[in-house]
Amino acid sequence: MAYNYQRIIIKIGSNVLTRKDGLPDLDRINHLVEQISAIKKQGKEVVLVSSGAVASGRSLITVSEKFDSIATRQLFASIGQVKLINTYAHEFEKYGILCSQVLVTKEDFRDRMHYLNMKNCLKILLQHHVIPVVNENDVVSITELMFTDNDELAGLIASMLNAQALIVLTNVDGIYDGNPDNEYTKVIEEISGTAIDFSSFVSIGQSQFGRGGMITKSTMAQKVAQLGIAVHIANGTKENILIDVLEDKVPHTYFIPNRSASGKKKWIAHSGNYAKGIVQINEGAKAALTSTKASSLLPVGVISIISDFKKGDIIKLVDENNKPVGLGIAEYGADKAAEMIGQKNQKALIHYDYLYLEC
Repeated sequence: MAYNYQRIIIKIGSNVLTRKDGLPDLDRINHLVEQISAIKKQGKEVVLVSSGAVASGRSLITVSEKFDSIATRQLFASIGQVKLINTYAHEFEKYGILCSQVLVTKEDFRDRMHYLNMKNCLKILLQHHVIPVVNENDVVSITELMFTDNDELAGLIASMLNAQALIVLTNVDGIYDGNPDNEYTKVIEEISGTAIDFSSFVSIGQSQFGRGGMITKSTMAQKVAQLGIAVHIANGTKENILIDVLEDKVPHTYFIPNRSASGKKKWIAHSGNYAKGIVQINEGAKAALTSTKASSLLPVGVISIISDFKKGDIIKLVDENNKPVGLGIAEYGADKAAEMIGQKNQKALIHYDYLYLEC
């Protein structure tokens, strides 16, 4: 069965684009561009989220060990971004395709206005048949404000653009049901639902050249699939991998998409880092919110206001054990919410249209 997606986000990890010596694998980049161009020629829209700037920079300059790792990373990224985008531009040109560079930081997604500005930028590129090549701007990103890795960024872009699919290319065949080195371990080919604790069977280690590991990929993929977007995790080092994934000809991990969420809910889902307030809710409210029936958060279900917020802010909801329940947009400020704690027949603090549940 072939997957008939119209808008696809393709994320290529550092370990796919980098040779064992830490330098860029130009042959693989060329082969991936060839496949992406073939997909584009089928009339599909493609956004490429690509790592590899630091590796590209490392291939061009030698740095003394006296400089700290952050400064060295900034140097490699700054030089490497130019090299990487030039490589992509040169390769796509062979197929008559224009690509563009879009460098982002976490700050670009901090509020609805910035989020929509980024969305509009990507949409006009797609409307003009350009392939956006998106990467985190490691030159100016500070550690606390960085994405976990480009997997997180790719998930955010997929949600933002209402893509039908996100394909994550890594250097293994997918998510395994145990240690990949064990001969009895198999690739999990389909994952559905939201209650999987990946830490029980997925290794915690990070990739050799990237920042993220399979746990972050799994968690991100589950979140994005919950929002109605199919996610495929596959081995980018294999020949013809993108075409084979889309034609369902190669073993890999496929996250079955859940119901589709609204654009605003997709933004809220990825806004946990920008939440201004925290509200603790009781078990009754938690049960109502997580049931199959759409429910708003009413003051009668609130136990306490843990941190301050204003009307329109993103707020986090936690249960009686302080475990995350969800995120939502406050209909009014913390002062008013505090006055109405536990009261019946009051206006909802979070309307269900602006509520995203994490549990």
